[in-house]
Amino acid sequence: MRFTKMHGIGNDYVYVNGFDEKVADPVALSKKISDRHFGVGSDGLILILPSTSADVRMRMFNADGSESEMCGNGVRCVAKYAFDHGLTKNNPLQVETGNGVLPISLEIDAGKVSAATVDMGAPILKLEDIPVTPGAVREHGTATYRFAPKSGSARPQLIDATFVSMGNPHAVIYVDDVAAIDIEDLGPLIEHGTPFPRRINVHWVQVHSPTEVTMRTWERGSGVTLACGTGACVVAVAGVQTGRSGRKILAHLPGGDLQLEWRESDNHVYMTGPATEVFTGEWKD
Repeated sequence: MRFTKMHGIGNDYVYVNGFDEKVADPVALSKKISDRHFGVGSDGLILILPSTSADVRMRMFNADGSESEMCGNGVRCVAKYAFDHGLTKNNPLQVETGNGVLPISLEIDAGKVSAATVDMGAPILKLEDIPVTPGAVREHGTATYRFAPKSGSARPQLIDATFVSMGNPHAVIYVDDVAAIDIEDLGPLIEHGTPFPRRINVHWVQVHSPTEVTMRTWERGSGVTLACGTGACVVAVAGVQTGRSGRKILAHLPGGDLQLEWRESDNHVYMTGPATEVFTGEWKD
C-alpha cells in the first residue's frame, strides 16, 4: 500500500489515496501505522476518498484507532494532496468531512499548494450538541462552566472551561502560563471526564493581546500534539465569547502559527495555515 506522510504545522498524519488503494480495516491500520517506533509514526491515519458531493472525501482516524469527525490541519493537507496529485484542479476545492462539505481556497507556489484557507463553518455552542452533559457542569462566568475531571490526578481540582464544537468537541481552558501546565497528567483525565459522552479535545490558552494567543493541546485519541486546527478555531470563538480576544487572532501552537477569523457576517470560522508533504513510501503488513 502506497502512503504519503504530511503535516500541518507539526500535526502529522499518514495519508492514503483511496482512489488507488483499498483499506479493509482502517481502525487496525491507524493503530499500527501511527506507532512512532514500529510504524511510520503519526497522530493518525487519513483516507482521501471519492465523494459524490465534493471533490474528495476525508476520513480521519486517531492514533488509537478511533474515528473523528474532523481535523483542521488534516483537511488542509487533504486539499494539498488532491490538488498536487491531480485528483482535482479546482481552486477553491471542496472536501467532504464528518462536519459537512468544506470549501478550501488554495495558495499556489510553483504549481504546488503551500497554504490554504478553510471555511470551517459555524461553531456549535449548545452544550447538548457539542456534546457536553449539562447536568455534569455548572455555569461559572460568561460562556464558562466549572466541572471536575476524572479522578486520578495528583492534584485534584475543579476546572473552568469554555466548550465549543467545530464538528468535534473541544474544551478551552485559560491560564496565565501554558508552559507550566502538566498536559500529560491533566489531558486524559479531562478527555475521559464524566461530562463528555464522546470524550473531548482539550486546549490550554495564554492570551497575550486581543489579537494574539499561545495554546497547547491534548487531542482526543492521540494525546499531546504539536497543533490542532479545529482547536485553534474554537479558541478564536471562545475568545470572543469570553471577551478575551477579537474576531481575528494569530494563534501560536508548538508546531507553528495559524490565522483565525470568526466572521460576524456569516458566523463561519476561517482558518489559514500551511500544508506540507514530507515523504511517500510503501507499507507492508
